[in-house]
Amino acid sequence: MRILYVVAEAAPFAKVGGLADVAYGLPRALRALGHDVRVILPRYRAIDGSAYGLRPLRPPFPVPVGLTGEARMVEAEISEATGVPTYFIWDEHYFGRDEVYGYPDDPQRFVFFCRAVLAFIHHFDERPDVLHGNDWHTGFLFLWLATAGRRDRFYRPIATVFTIHNMAYQGITGDALLAFGGIHEHVGRLEVEPPGHVNWLARGIAHADAVNTVSPRYAQEILTPEFGFGLEPLLQRRADRLFGILNGLDPEAWDPRSDPALAARFDAGTLERRAENKRAAQQAFGLPLREEIPLLAFVGRLIEQKGADLLLETADALFAREVQVAVLGTGMPEYEAAFAEWPSRFPGQAGVQLAFDENLARLLYGGADVFLMPSKFEPCGLGQMIAMRYGALPLVHAVGGLADTVRDVTQEDGTGFVFTPFAGEAFLATLDRALALYRNPAAWRAVQRRAMAQDFSWAASARAYEDLYRRAIAWHNP
Repeated sequence: MRILYVVAEAAPFAKVGGLADVAYGLPRALRALGHDVRVILPRYRAIDGSAYGLRPLRPPFPVPVGLTGEARMVEAEISEATGVPTYFIWDEHYFGRDEVYGYPDDPQRFVFFCRAVLAFIHHFDERPDVLHGNDWHTGFLFLWLATAGRRDRFYRPIATVFTIHNMAYQGITGDALLAFGGIHEHVGRLEVEPPGHVNWLARGIAHADAVNTVSPRYAQEILTPEFGFGLEPLLQRRADRLFGILNGLDPEAWDPRSDPALAARFDAGTLERRAENKRAAQQAFGLPLREEIPLLAFVGRLIEQKGADLLLETADALFAREVQVAVLGTGMPEYEAAFAEWPSRFPGQAGVQLAFDENLARLLYGGADVFLMPSKFEPCGLGQMIAMRYGALPLVHAVGGLADTVRDVTQEDGTGFVFTPFAGEAFLATLDRALALYRNPAAWRAVQRRAMAQDFSWAASARAYEDLYRRAIAWHNP
């Protein structure tokens, strides 16, 4: 199959979060199955073209905007640095920015990107069998193909798949963007859309041939008011086209046997070498070099979704235990300020770095004893998978992809520590179970080896997507 994978960010070119890692790993795994997969994303100014061998595709091509037929001339580039042909759409006005997201005109930027993708495949005759869009940034594609695209014989055969990576981000904007995107006809408002507005995540859900989320449990959770963020009526209506496919992990990119960011490389047979990484991590976070003290690590965004509230709420009780905690991440200013106080409030026990630093994150994966991931909700999560691969036992809330990937040590094949409900008491009680096991080195090592033996590679997930594409094609072209 010819598959065009449309995304706002993709590693290594532009990475904000886990979406970029998926956009790197899944297309590579699909190509390994023999499919012709291409990736397309905006060409942000921060992307170093020389580092990835970007070269221009000629000539520039027109992208129609508005209802008058006016067009903007756009540049396209290609890179094959990842082994997957990756296209980039360049327009100075919309993508000549230092960041991927965070601008007031983000909805307009990504509607223009979608319009450019549609123009690109026509201009360069790159029509796919399946167009696979990700998150609200690509929602316009599905609406356009379901309306204006139906009248065009070139676009009509394209089947579509839409992946929801996080229901919390929906891209709600005024409906004037419909005209900007060149949709002439009247578009009825979805029942989940506020009057006069368009919800681009909802449009992807409503108009794609098939919809999926990034873990089986999350696909069930979003059908409920607790996790549906107001879109559960629409999701329930499309439940027969909704699937959950667990994200994978690139075993070459995340390998403690060869990771250059580690102070000492190791495998399941040389776990004693992790002690050197633990010392390096303690030193990097200004903590005393004490091997006997459990080192807990939190790596991620400091936001409510990731359990920042829970960690702050339980801080006094947490540090009353004999532990060290290293926190690495950025997020909401109020959370950053609260975590920044930890080293002075809990001297010798807390180390905090308000930064995005992948090398330091890798050191924590390879040196921490317990990896904290107490997310309030979690579509999939990669941190817990990486932690297990690196021998840091995850402590997680039983939700979404965390529940799908971590089994509690009370089970015979347990790989970590799982708590529920989402409450401080349950979190601390599970932490106490982890600390009790830590005091039994032989039992701890046994769980570490089980965790490191888990196979989270993309191979199985890619086959599930292969099946989903076939379903989408059958539904689109019955």
